[in-house]
Amino acid sequence: MRDGPDDLLAEARTTTHRVARTFGLACRLLPRDVRDDVYRLYLVFRSLDDLVDERRPAAAERVAAVEAWCDGAAPASREARVLAALDARHALPRAALRDFCAGMRFDLRGGVNETEADLDRYCHQVAGTVGLTVAAMLGARGAAAGRAASALGMAMQRTNVLRDIDEDLGSGRVYLARETLERFGGSLAAGQRSALLRDQIARADALYDQGVAGIELLPRGRRAVTAAAAMYREILRQIEREGYGARPGRAVVSPPRKLAAAALALR
Repeated sequence: MRDGPDDLLAEARTTTHRVARTFGLACRLLPRDVRDDVYRLYLVFRSLDDLVDERRPAAAERVAAVEAWCDGAAPASREARVLAALDARHALPRAALRDFCAGMRFDLRGGVNETEADLDRYCHQVAGTVGLTVAAMLGARGAAAGRAASALGMAMQRTNVLRDIDEDLGSGRVYLARETLERFGGSLAAGQRSALLRDQIARADALYDQGVAGIELLPRGRRAVTAAAAMYREILRQIEREGYGARPGRAVVSPPRKLAAAALALR
């Protein structure tokens, strides 16, 4: 059964605000005529990511359907149909969408990041590509805008990796570069990862700096992207406030602190 356009949009909005609350808050600042399409785009990325993370039997097939659409085939899955509709309005960057699928395949096979370059590539694939696609929907063109959009997405993914260390360990996954772990003693146990986190936070902050510097290249949506960057970056500051992994668990930024970070950046 196919979703009607209103049903799909309602699901996309609900999913964004339930699963990606920070992103959902920032989306409220997007121009009205593009906001709903960004929700739809997020639903595509989220659906594929969930299929892969949950090791659902249809995961590889659904990823392949998006890859085939990127290569010119007719849309043969729900995600591909949504992308085709968005592409008709925004000319989506298909190379970025192919790279996103490569990141999904890396997760499907349980890939390991051996080096920081490997981790950078993975962060580009699963999040830098999201930045590139959203930037294209906001009218960005040119290599400099693309590099900044990818850097901001990569910064957010590196933030995810640091925030979710314990949760990922519980699922048998480690996304941090193996060589970096070994350089800092090999342990991810709470209370034993302070030096590692300081190193990784600095790398993420450098990517935020690069990404934020490129926001001025966006023809539209600058306020939304500025707010999203500031709120997400605040997770790094929360990790620092909590003692760089002195205790296990996820660093959570309170809504008032998120809004304060966004307001400061928007000033």
